[in-house]
Amino acid sequence: MDAAFTAEQDEIRRTLRDLLARHAGPGEVRAAVRTAEGHDPALWRRLAQGLGLPGLALPEEYGGAGCTPTELALACEETGRALLPSPLLATAVLAAPLITALGTPSQRAALLPRIADGTLTAALAVPGGSTAAALGLTGDNRAAPWSGGGRAGGIQARHGDGGWRLYGEADRVLDGHSAGLLLVAAHTGGYPRSRTLLFLVPTELQVRAEVSGGASTEAFTDASSGTEGLTRTRLTSLDETRPLARVELRDTPAVLLGADTEAVDVCGALAATGRTAAAVLAAEAVGAAAGALERTVAYVKEREQFGRAIGSFQAVKHRLADLYVRVEAARSAAYYAAWDPAAGPLALAQALETARTVAGEAVQLHGGIGFTWEHEAHLYVKRAAADELLFGPVHRLRDHAAVRAGLFGDVPAQALAHGAAL
Repeated sequence: MDAAFTAEQDEIRRTLRDLLARHAGPGEVRAAVRTAEGHDPALWRRLAQGLGLPGLALPEEYGGAGCTPTELALACEETGRALLPSPLLATAVLAAPLITALGTPSQRAALLPRIADGTLTAALAVPGGSTAAALGLTGDNRAAPWSGGGRAGGIQARHGDGGWRLYGEADRVLDGHSAGLLLVAAHTGGYPRSRTLLFLVPTELQVRAEVSGGASTEAFTDASSGTEGLTRTRLTSLDETRPLARVELRDTPAVLLGADTEAVDVCGALAATGRTAAAVLAAEAVGAAAGALERTVAYVKEREQFGRAIGSFQAVKHRLADLYVRVEAARSAAYYAAWDPAAGPLALAQALETARTVAGEAVQLHGGIGFTWEHEAHLYVKRAAADELLFGPVHRLRDHAAVRAGLFGDVPAQALAHGAAL
């Protein structure tokens, strides 16, 4: 492994950091999360069309840059440093790889170029808010009942003369309220031969035409020109920079992602996406931890007590040194995971733990001002806590990684499923 970054990778990091320093300060972030989209659409267009951010890891034949997950991780480290609210994670890290892996040639040709240029955003909707379980981060997603099952529970899909129809509900869907395309994990096949498949539910008229292959889109629309049977509600979330939504499907038309054959391995594709997503999320969490640490170091250099800067006190220096070691260790793990995504879940566990520790210490070292609503320190605390709720918890990430490594010997499938459900 060559640990040195290329000139192109360094340029991606530098350019993005400079841009976000100018346009994504604490004030801009607070304003962006209060928009209907939950992010700044103008900045997103600039990141997508000017820097090609959502297409970094997409193949060149679909308008992407053809880069590796390392470049995407470096970009997300910088967005994490700024706590940038954007559709990048939901679209480029979770949805696009699944379309690439499972989509038919026509689906990939219709959707991926628009994802690459930022004109289409997408979101992964799984029932029960079980994103970590669906991605295989906290348990075996083949054994765990994360998608519901049997004759009820989760999201159910049925096939009739008019095509596929979905019924059910998904909570805590990242960017689900604003995405132009939903990738919905639904249970199908009935009780004896049940299995989980992914379906495309377009929410924009142009996307409906693309998904339906140019055929009539009447089956997708109701009288109000919305997608039939689809209700999306933005939820009040702990971290406003991670907008979440509840997606309700009531006999909603959908298009199967990929081919309807027994050879389609949806759980395998979700697990592969989860490993890469974990590496990218780890880099993003490291960026958030580094951002909190940098702001804290700058503060203790300026804040004076007893006639001297509080950063000159030995006790404060020791605390900051410990935080610096944690951040650098987590950064090394995240970079390694970007090179080898198999290490993604462990790197994510270390990064989430580091982000939580650094954010908490940042509040403490800022003193009284760190507890105020007006200061940005609480934003880092919320990001650390929300990410662990969405993609953890840390002890489950480590437990499943240990099981996969064989540290506990052979573990029954029932135990794997139980661990994922906790």
